[in-house]
Amino acid sequence: MFARDLAECEKTERRVVSPDGNWESTRLLLKEDNMGFSFHITTIYEGKDFDMHYQNHLESVYCMSGEGEVESRETGEKHQIKPGVVYVLDKHDAHTLRAFKELKLACVFNPPITGKEVHNSEGAYEILE
Repeated sequence: MFARDLAECEKTERRVVSPDGNWESTRLLLKEDNMGFSFHITTIYEGKDFDMHYQNHLESVYCMSGEGEVESRETGEKHQIKPGVVYVLDKHDAHTLRAFKELKLACVFNPPITGKEVHNSEGAYEILE
C-alpha cells in the first residue's frame, strides 16, 4: 500500500505541461507503479480546442469541474462535459476536446503510461518502455 498527495506530485516531474500550452497533467500512477493502468489529474485550459487520437491506449475521463465537450471525429457526435460526467474512449476514438471553462479531469489510461509521454502529431501517446 502507498499514498500520494496531488499537491506534492505537482512539484515533481510527475507534472507535465503540454508543449502546445493546451493542458497540464499530474500523473499520480504510472507504469512503474505496477497497477496495470495509469491515473492522472489533468487540467484543460479554458478556450482550448484540440484533436487527439489515442491509437495505443484506452482512456476513461471523469469531469471534476469545468465545462466543455468531446466530439467524435468519425461520427460528429458530441457529448457535453460537466462535473459528474464520465466519457470513455473505448475504441481508440479520434476525438476533439473543447474546454469552454477550464476542465479538471481524472483520467485512467490502459496500458499505463511511463510519465514522459506528450501527444504526437496525430494526438496519440506512443508506447514507451
